[in-house]
Amino acid sequence: MNATELWFSGPRRAELRKRDLPPPSTGEVVVRAVRSAVSAGTELLVYRGELPEGMLADDTISALQTAPRFPMRYGYALVGHIVATGSAVDPSWHGKRVFAFAPHASHALVPVSEVLPIPDGVDIEDAALYPSLETALTLVLDARPLAGERVVVIGQGVVGLLVTALLARFPLGDLAAIDPIERRREQAALLGSRWTGTPEDWSALRARLGAGGADLAIELSGRPEALDLALGCVGFAGRVIVGSWYGTKRAAIDLGGRFHRDRISIISSQVSTLSPALTGRWDRARRTQFVWELASTLRPSSLITDRVPIEDAPTLYQRLDAGDPAILQALITYDGDE
Repeated sequence: MNATELWFSGPRRAELRKRDLPPPSTGEVVVRAVRSAVSAGTELLVYRGELPEGMLADDTISALQTAPRFPMRYGYALVGHIVATGSAVDPSWHGKRVFAFAPHASHALVPVSEVLPIPDGVDIEDAALYPSLETALTLVLDARPLAGERVVVIGQGVVGLLVTALLARFPLGDLAAIDPIERRREQAALLGSRWTGTPEDWSALRARLGAGGADLAIELSGRPEALDLALGCVGFAGRVIVGSWYGTKRAAIDLGGRFHRDRISIISSQVSTLSPALTGRWDRARRTQFVWELASTLRPSSLITDRVPIEDAPTLYQRLDAGDPAILQALITYDGDE
């Protein structure tokens, strides 16, 4: 079976390669791709060569358990149909619609234990955004918003917008969204943010929050300088959740002023693990089930702006690297779509 795969061959170089896939081994399946979602923040770190040296690309996904070294493949949001199964795989898997944490490719060879059946009623493009929705849910679980709290979400990329959408379901005192791109601010307002602004609208935000500041700020911009903005938003005993992955970039933050006396907490959050405080009631299976429920109600596919054939994927990464403001969520498409 011939596969077309996307490879990052060096800093800011993406190319397509052909490969003959071997037959699936005992516990493997072959997934023929329909779509794969580009996670622009993380994937641009890979594309630019900005992943920390010696750190695994992802230590929870078997296909990415390698040190980031060019040439390499990346991606973790592929949806399609199972077209071949290994000898130990139940034949009923054949033909199923599935999600796979697999790099961008027309065909993916993956362990059957690592694919997720897409439930009936979930559109395949909504399913492609499963990782972004799972990340947003995890961030909100870690943030633990309380009724009446004032919350600021910094960064309104896809994950930021989904966090905003989830937070809008809580009885908050206020919900503000910050992003430099007007289109994203408009989308945040549609999803339930009560105030939107740019990072330069700092004084207006502080006036809105009042002397007490925000109770909670969630930093999702991917820009280290935004962490200082998040710290400045919150008041006494405020919480800052950092969901951004800065890669090799360093954050210069002011810890010499009110941070010390105001007992501000900085908490890292990301999707690979669940907080130990939650694992007594939550596990991956419960989170997975709830993410699928959210996918059918939130419809994250509404955030898709670009659908690009895999043949044009190298140009897509150039546009993302240049900061094209027209792109919010891009999907790579494949021959033989549904």
